[in-house]
Amino acid sequence: MTRFELGCDGPMTLVVGVDGSDTGWRAFHYALGQARRQGARVVAVFAESFPAATFAGTGALALPMAESSADELRDELRGAVEALAAEHGVQVRFVVAAADPVLALTQVAEEVRADAILVGASTQAAHRLFGSVAVRAVRAGRWPVTVVP
Repeated sequence: MTRFELGCDGPMTLVVGVDGSDTGWRAFHYALGQARRQGARVVAVFAESFPAATFAGTGALALPMAESSADELRDELRGAVEALAAEHGVQVRFVVAAADPVLALTQVAEEVRADAILVGASTQAAHRLFGSVAVRAVRAGRWPVTVVP
């Protein structure tokens, strides 16, 4: 039997989802603390996805406005992530992925050979029907998933 083990005495690469939500920021802070204590690095993933239903019936002007606000959010997140990383002395890479959040997290985790995925707990009612990012990441991946409330 072949054993699967990417890490060593602790996680060396943590992938964390960042989306600007309170729970997303708590997950990022948790990842920073863990990485600082263990000498690990953090890969912060922002998943940009524009569901078609978002633009239904909104007209042709909705797309440029949505792109503009997405650009602003992405730039704000990148700046805040980089500032917090410098403040805590942790190596952080900010990745933007145009994909569903779970797909983005698992693809990046595979690419960087992550030891774990961290996400903020969902606060959206729709996730009760479709499943939260955390539950879907557990089902889709092969990494331990930490859900930060």
